[in-house]
Amino acid sequence: MTMNRRAFLAASTAACLAGPAPARADTALLRRPIPSSGEHIPVIGIGTSRRYNVEPTPEAVAPLREAVVRFAELGGTVIDTAPDYGRAEEVLGGILAETALREKIFLCSKVAAEGREAGEAQVAQSFRRLRTDRIDLIAVHNLIDTGTQLALLRRLKDEKRIRYLGATTWAERQYGDLEALMRAEPLDVIQVNYAIDARQAAERILPLARDRGIAVMINVPFGRERLFTLVRGRALPPWAAEFDCASWPQFFLKYVLGHEAVTCPVPGMAQQRYVEDNLGAARGRLPDAATRRRMEELIDGL
Repeated sequence: MTMNRRAFLAASTAACLAGPAPARADTALLRRPIPSSGEHIPVIGIGTSRRYNVEPTPEAVAPLREAVVRFAELGGTVIDTAPDYGRAEEVLGGILAETALREKIFLCSKVAAEGREAGEAQVAQSFRRLRTDRIDLIAVHNLIDTGTQLALLRRLKDEKRIRYLGATTWAERQYGDLEALMRAEPLDVIQVNYAIDARQAAERILPLARDRGIAVMINVPFGRERLFTLVRGRALPPWAAEFDCASWPQFFLKYVLGHEAVTCPVPGMAQQRYVEDNLGAARGRLPDAATRRRMEELIDGL
């Protein structure tokens, strides 16, 4: 049985009452560089898959707006979306316009189309939906027609309509193709799935990104809720305080960030309290190699 984060937090509150105090919200977020430019970005972003695919009504958008505003207040900048995420681009574009936050956000989207004309049309739609004339990063989604779409993205980069280009996947079956693309093309960013219970990307993809100077965004760092189900009702281990970890979500995110090749995980954040908790992982100490092995052993043993 799967368990969403709301249910997980409710079920685990009592187990975590004796845990370490939350990290201070007034401390600066850790930042890491995009190697191709040297620009530093905060190490936790917002992912909009599923959660931002809502009807653009005031009632449905209100908690998402609160989350984005709080995210920016706490120093977050990276927000990742895609045309394949239903109405997420439209909803996010409305939020950024209404809150005047566009210039504070490192805005990321994707292109998932076959052929030049379809790619151009989809990218044009993303600009309209996001209500902007500049998108910081557009990546080829799930390696769809990479040759054609990377040519389009290079042109957009030359025209300064985008600042970075890249490619994404969330499936291990595409790792061979992604690795080949990383070797063949000058990518600024890749996005790949990686979590404490799904570590395959660390075998070849993350080391190759480090060697090739490619920034790495991480999708599904919570394993699409698998990890919350796994630790339901369990207290955070006391030794988590050694790396300034105050909750299970921070535990999972700090594990991911403990890999030196990782630039920025983008977990879903649809409520203000999730923003505040997740950004705690971007403060304080991160686990070293020995501690990460201990974390793996703990989760693997559940």
